[in-house]
Amino acid sequence: MEINAKEVKKLRDATGAGMMDAKKALEESKGDLEGAIKYLRKKGLADSKKRVSKDANEGVIGSYTHMQQGRAVSGVLVELACETDFVAKSEEFIKLSQQIAMHIAAMKPLVILKEEITKEDIANEKEILLSKAKGDGKEGDILDKIVEGQMESFYKDSVLLEQTFCNPEFYEGTVGTMIEEVSGRLGEKIYIKNFSKLEIGN
Repeated sequence: MEINAKEVKKLRDATGAGMMDAKKALEESKGDLEGAIKYLRKKGLADSKKRVSKDANEGVIGSYTHMQQGRAVSGVLVELACETDFVAKSEEFIKLSQQIAMHIAAMKPLVILKEEITKEDIANEKEILLSKAKGDGKEGDILDKIVEGQMESFYKDSVLLEQTFCNPEFYEGTVGTMIEEVSGRLGEKIYIKNFSKLEIGN
C-alpha cells in the first residue's frame, strides 16, 4: 500500500523515530498508526514517552553555490529542521545542512520523499521504460521485471533521501541514513523540510 509523507511525518512526530524507520513501520502495520507505534517500540526505535510535544520548529538554511569562471551559475537552499536552537547552532548540524545542499546541487533530486512523486509522473516513467524495453526487443513477462527494476533505479536517482550521498569522504550511504545517524547522535528529530534550486538557463 502507498504510505504518504503526511502519515510518515505524523508517526515521526509521535515517536521521534527516523524517517525511514517510520515509513517501514507504517508499511508493516498497513497504515495503522497505533500498530506502527507498537512496531517501533518493539524494535526499540520509538521514545517510550512519545515526543508529541516535541516539534521540529528550529533549524537552519543550508546553502551551496557553484562557481564557474568566477561567477555563480547555480545555487541550492535547503531547510534542515530540528527541535532546539542548541542543536541548530551546533557545528555538526550546520555542516550537515551544507553537505546536503552541495549534494542537491550535484545530484539534482526531484523530491525529498518517494511518496511525493505523483502517480502521473510514475505512470509516464513506466510508459517510457516499457516502450524502450519493447524497442530493445524484449517481450512477455520479462517486460514487467525490466520496468520494475528500472523504476527502482529511477527512485534512487530522483528521491533525495534514497540517493547515495555524493561525497563518500564525508559519509558512505544514502542521504536518508546519514540524517538518521546524525539525528541519533544529537538526540533530536532532524529532517529536510524543503529545498530549492536555481540554475542559470533553467
